[in-house]
Amino acid sequence: MTSEDKVQSPTHQPSAVAGGHGHPFQVRGSMQTILSLRLLEPGHPDFFALLLDKIAHSPDFFRAAPVVLDVGPIAEQPPIDLEDFAERLRAQRLFPVGIQNGGPAWDEAAQAAGLAVFGAGAVTAPARPPRKAEVAEEPRTPAPVETPQPAPRRGPATVVTETVRGGQQIVVPDGDLVVTAPVGHGAEVAAGGHVHVYGALRGRAFAGIEGDEGAMIFCDQLDAQLLSIAGVHLVSEEIDPQFLGRRVRVRLEGERLVIQAAG
Repeated sequence: MTSEDKVQSPTHQPSAVAGGHGHPFQVRGSMQTILSLRLLEPGHPDFFALLLDKIAHSPDFFRAAPVVLDVGPIAEQPPIDLEDFAERLRAQRLFPVGIQNGGPAWDEAAQAAGLAVFGAGAVTAPARPPRKAEVAEEPRTPAPVETPQPAPRRGPATVVTETVRGGQQIVVPDGDLVVTAPVGHGAEVAAGGHVHVYGALRGRAFAGIEGDEGAMIFCDQLDAQLLSIAGVHLVSEEIDPQFLGRRVRVRLEGERLVIQAAG
């Protein structure tokens, strides 16, 4: 066979992709609703039974939900078997994606279990009662007397005049968010300060996303999938029917959300 008879393999050329940058993907930041499961007593014999009972009250909200494990309250203890714990959560149709508020040993254990390590978040004192995503009981002690703190400074309010449709997310990290149109089912609106919806609120509203417990949610017509202030949430199944379809304001009182009719 002569050299002319040999079949020459074509030189590989990178394929053109959208955007012309030579990469078959794009990396973008986004805000997603991720539940925080704060672990107080992960070895409690009834931990998963209590969790299953909690899920049963709001199955649509918890189904296939991504979860971050907040290990702050037990960070001084040796890490638990996170791989086994994550597998048991998946059996409940919850999907752990990472941990937060752990030390180096916890971070190492998380990575060995295939979990991400999230940045530190706000950790409440162990004496405070558990939030909505928690399942284990903890002792209650008298709250210390606290000196009133001035309201946090916020940036200017952001005003949205168009309908926020399902799948859309609007986030204002530093300031209030004012929406003068409906927020549709599956949409999310979030702000570091207050959230005002001058229309129907059918999606999810997050106020005080940076931990401002004085933030509030206001809407002209309540039909929300979820309400959240400073990490404390209330899902649709837990909203008192007397407030549905009404103008309301929502505030955080201790460790629960309080809804009040506003007219």
